[in-house]
Amino acid sequence: MDYLVGRLLFLPGILLGISVHEFAHGLAADRLGDNTPRLQGRLSLNPLRHLDPLGFLCLLVFGFGWAKPVMINPRNFKNPLRDDAIVSLAGPVSNFFVAFLFTAFMKLADVFLPVTLLNQVIFEVLRSTVQINLVLTVFNLIPVPPLDGHHILGSLGGPKVWNFYYTYREHLRFILLLLIVFRKIGRIIGPIINVLYRFLISVFF
Repeated sequence: MDYLVGRLLFLPGILLGISVHEFAHGLAADRLGDNTPRLQGRLSLNPLRHLDPLGFLCLLVFGFGWAKPVMINPRNFKNPLRDDAIVSLAGPVSNFFVAFLFTAFMKLADVFLPVTLLNQVIFEVLRSTVQINLVLTVFNLIPVPPLDGHHILGSLGGPKVWNFYYTYREHLRFILLLLIVFRKIGRIIGPIINVLYRFLISVFF
């Protein structure tokens, strides 16, 4: 029962986080000259545009999942390496912005809402939204395919880094999958998420 309640509290934050993340990718690409996301209907905050049914189910059940990736065509960019990095960075940055914004909402709720059961639920939903968006921020910055971080590092590092990813892509994917399945990924990104969460709390509380 507690597990189900916890998942329900996280649901709004998950839907918002995924939608904002993918929308930010699409918007950045569109602004940089690639209209592929626009043509595919991905310039939307509607979660249904971005959810992968199986990925979303796994996210709810196992705590790990995925959305439909936003497809881009780097040939439409004026500076493909730089612009690919910007598009990739847009997703995690947007999630951090959501976390920042909802921490402010937590403060407002703490100050202005009376202590009732309903308002406690609202506060927990706000806090869960902050936490899930910080997870999305940090997790997607891991420089391992298929995450955003590998696009950023590849664009900054140039051909040598891209050649490394091309050669070892499947090995890196497998290692990432093992870390997730055996629940070791939290040990890697957890401390960073905690630092960011404490930072946001210190800003507003």
